[in-house]
Amino acid sequence: MSVTYRRDGRIGVITIDNPPVNALSQAVRAGLVQAAADFAADDRAQAAVILCAGRTWVAGADISEFGKPPAEPFLPDVIAAIEGLDKPVVAALHGTALGGGLELALGAHARIAVPTARMGLPEVTLGLLPGAGGTQRLPRLVGLEPALKAITSARQIPAPEAADLGLVDRIADGDLTSAAIALAEELAGQAPRRTGELPAPAADPAVAGALKTQLSQSARGQIAQATAVDVVTEGLALPFAEGMAMERAAFRALMDSPQRAALIHAFFAERAVSHLPEIEGVDPRPLDRIGVIGGGTMGAGIAVVALLAGLDVTLVERDADAGTKAQATVAKLLDGSVKRGKLDAARRDVILSGSFRTDADYAALGQADLIVEAVFESMEVKEQVFRTLDQVAKPGAVLATNTSYLDVNRIAEATGRPADVIGLHFFSPAHVMRLLEVVVADRTAPEVVATGFTLAKRLKKIAVRAGVCDGFIGNRILSHYRAAVDAMVLDGASPYQIDRALVDFGFAMGPYAVSDLAGLDIGYMTRQRKAADRHPRDRVPVFADRLYEQGHLGRKTGRGYYIHGDAAPQEDPELAPLLEQVRADLGITPRSFSDDEIVARTMAAMVNEAARVVDDGTALRPLDVDVVMLNGYGFPRWRGGPMHWADRQGLQAILDDIRCFAAADDHFWQPADLLSDLVADGRGFADLNEGTKP
Repeated sequence: MSVTYRRDGRIGVITIDNPPVNALSQAVRAGLVQAAADFAADDRAQAAVILCAGRTWVAGADISEFGKPPAEPFLPDVIAAIEGLDKPVVAALHGTALGGGLELALGAHARIAVPTARMGLPEVTLGLLPGAGGTQRLPRLVGLEPALKAITSARQIPAPEAADLGLVDRIADGDLTSAAIALAEELAGQAPRRTGELPAPAADPAVAGALKTQLSQSARGQIAQATAVDVVTEGLALPFAEGMAMERAAFRALMDSPQRAALIHAFFAERAVSHLPEIEGVDPRPLDRIGVIGGGTMGAGIAVVALLAGLDVTLVERDADAGTKAQATVAKLLDGSVKRGKLDAARRDVILSGSFRTDADYAALGQADLIVEAVFESMEVKEQVFRTLDQVAKPGAVLATNTSYLDVNRIAEATGRPADVIGLHFFSPAHVMRLLEVVVADRTAPEVVATGFTLAKRLKKIAVRAGVCDGFIGNRILSHYRAAVDAMVLDGASPYQIDRALVDFGFAMGPYAVSDLAGLDIGYMTRQRKAADRHPRDRVPVFADRLYEQGHLGRKTGRGYYIHGDAAPQEDPELAPLLEQVRADLGITPRSFSDDEIVARTMAAMVNEAARVVDDGTALRPLDVDVVMLNGYGFPRWRGGPMHWADRQGLQAILDDIRCFAAADDHFWQPADLLSDLVADGRGFADLNEGTKP
């Protein structure tokens, strides 16, 4: 049974046991209603505790029920039944109490938690708000402003902070079950303290207004956060039952919103990308000692994320001075983790003194289980590195390249063990970005692929399988839609208007702000590398080359498309005349673009190339593209990814746009075969995801 009731002396004990995370399935909800009734009818029980077996308290809803018609009993009714009991109930929290799990605890009459417990209401990350009393009960316990911030940020609150706020009544000293029963003994015979009957905090329009202003930037375009603020503030002004009704109505409205559908798609897609037939049942290779070659920004970031995951790391640099610099970079990044509370100082010191070392000799990597090369993006340099690794790496070691664009097959052929070679494309900064493209070469062994995905899981990253091509999944698509926006600039659009239009669409940054962040030298070197194979009709962003030639490389030089200083980036007044001269040199008569046309052209280019990426097998499914673009390229999560967005827009409309754009440039705007086929068949990209395990 998922929920059981027993009595220990005069204390009723309700235990939820629904592994792995005690999700609130229909069986658990029904079991809680029955257990509450059993406790109410047990005359010898004067108080009760609710416990959870296993490693955590209730960590939220049962995701297997997502998308299905709701089944009784509904969670608000379950919580109301517990809160309405005439004898006190204590919730005993460990692990994580999230979403409906925290709302269940709020319905108890007291809460006790272990010091390591964490709790939160993350519903806004799925386009929802708390729908089982969270918006009305939490403010009654902790106050208006802390509740609003907790609900709209979705952050997890550590138990000590929760105790300071009044969210939990006591921190358990020792065994949680014993401490919870002891608290229940103290409360036995007393009237229950029902959260819903506590006085509501006074309205504070200034607090709510300031938060909504902040959310208009931090959650631009999203509706759940602002709706939650309104429901909390307006609901608290009503009697509790009416506030609950308002919350439920808003919850249902959000359930039917396109944003909720997009965010749920993203949620499941990120769980589906690691389910690959080629590694099902395949055991990964050992993974304890990691080697990193190159101590620059990327190599140091890879070293840090591996160290934070408990791995032993040896970093090789070209000489002792470069190794000392890399050591300092790693130490600085670890210091940042300490400041953010992700790592304690003692653990940092242990890492730097025992788990991490630098060396100038490749032979130091002789015992590494996996070696990641993170050197200069040059095929000749990388081939030399892998020829050396072939001589020093132990048999069975996985040899990985962090290349962003280059041919992993060619790199593998530089060794006598191509089956051991794989691409692990980390995104910068590697210790922060969640995405990892696992690039599978033609001869990569299945257990090496499995090792790549195992490493990603250990590093707490989202791994997506990619095939070998120039740029793999993300950078290949990026190069295509970047060509579309560059063409608009050549034809008369302002880079600043393009950035504003795409940020308004929901991107974290516009493409020209991203260029300044990455460095204009990156794009220049990529164009130089590909120049020999350029088609005569390809449109070259001459203006970008001019900026590079002037030494305007972006943030690293203080000037690129924008001027960078201590304040926010500023538009460069010298850019407009540069663009005018470039257009004049090319014989282009500039025209204006609307924001809608900018978005339409950018998205059509992105979706069209993404369709080719799926069609040729570089990405296995459309959902893999969505996960890459959401986690590596700033695509708005609340739109679900480009493939999900395209389905919502209608593939016919996107195909019509491409055909319209082709009237002026039928070289670039050629409809992808897959896009045309799906339209002809009346299907969408989602149909190609069917059957994928979540």
